[in-house]
Amino acid sequence: RHPLATFFHLFFRVSAIVTYLCCDWFSNSFVACFVTILLLLSFDFWSVKNVTGRLLVGLRWWNQIDEDGKSHWVFEAKRVPTIAASTEAEARIFWLGLIICPVIWTMFFFSTLFSLKLKWLALVIAGISLQTANLYGYIHCKLGGQKTISRVTSRLFGATDVPKRQSRRIAEDGTEEHGKTDTR
Repeated sequence: RHPLATFFHLFFRVSAIVTYLCCDWFSNSFVACFVTILLLLSFDFWSVKNVTGRLLVGLRWWNQIDEDGKSHWVFEAKRVPTIAASTEAEARIFWLGLIICPVIWTMFFFSTLFSLKLKWLALVIAGISLQTANLYGYIHCKLGGQKTISRVTSRLFGATDVPKRQSRRIAEDGTEEHGKTDTR
């Protein structure tokens, strides 16, 4: 059980959303609100990517550049034979937080756009980008780098240079890595 990781998984996300909604009530300074929310979003991105994803669901992803300058995305999934009930609840909280928050930031995008509060648009786009990047990385980890995701993304983005090499290896600690080479 990881109650502290579960708390921080939701704390930074909810704090960024609440601060965005209530910022005008507490401060007249746009810059202070902008920086505070951006810091909360950054803390959330880092904690979810590096800590809570690994502890709560056994997934991890990152990017590394080799000597040739090629980008390699690595997606890890820890092999767990049985999941306890408490871990199942934590996993559910992890995935709900990971899916709901980008939806909320997307709603903020449209409300900001239609209310013509364009100075907040950059912050909302940053929120969408950071939240969606984590969601995409963890979905890719969960699916295991299958070829179906390459087909879906190639249809979605119309890319012709979707990576053709898929690699899979089992690390010493029992995690399964799915690597994807991107030559862009």
